[in-house]
Amino acid sequence: MCGIFAYIGDRQAVALLITALKRLEYRGYDSAGVGIHGAPLKIKKKVGKVSNLEGACGVANGELSGTSGIAHTRWATHGKPSDVNSHPHAAGDRSIAVVHNGVIENYRALKEELSKKGYIFVSETDTEMLVHLVQDLHNQMP
Repeated sequence: MCGIFAYIGDRQAVALLITALKRLEYRGYDSAGVGIHGAPLKIKKKVGKVSNLEGACGVANGELSGTSGIAHTRWATHGKPSDVNSHPHAAGDRSIAVVHNGVIENYRALKEELSKKGYIFVSETDTEMLVHLVQDLHNQMP
């Protein structure tokens, strides 16, 4: 089962997000990731245990500096467990990131429509389609 945790505040987010994911480990998962707010978004994703993600985040070196972010543990439903298929997924310009739990039943049809509009997909997940859909809708707003 997936887990989602977010933080907005005055403290550095990445260590808090990692700690929260560790507390969700009992739920079962195959990969984990974090996204830290900024321009552009800073994202790290790793297959396997949260400790793998923690090692990749370089908490001590400040690479993922920021005071708001989102974290996710994934149980694969679309696409094999991998770094690329882990959440969060980001829009091409890294202005939007999405994590989600569940299954988007009509994602193939939506993905096909978005591909025709020029959106590039790098993962096998339904969630990546969602971030491109949000970006497409955002781009249509006046």
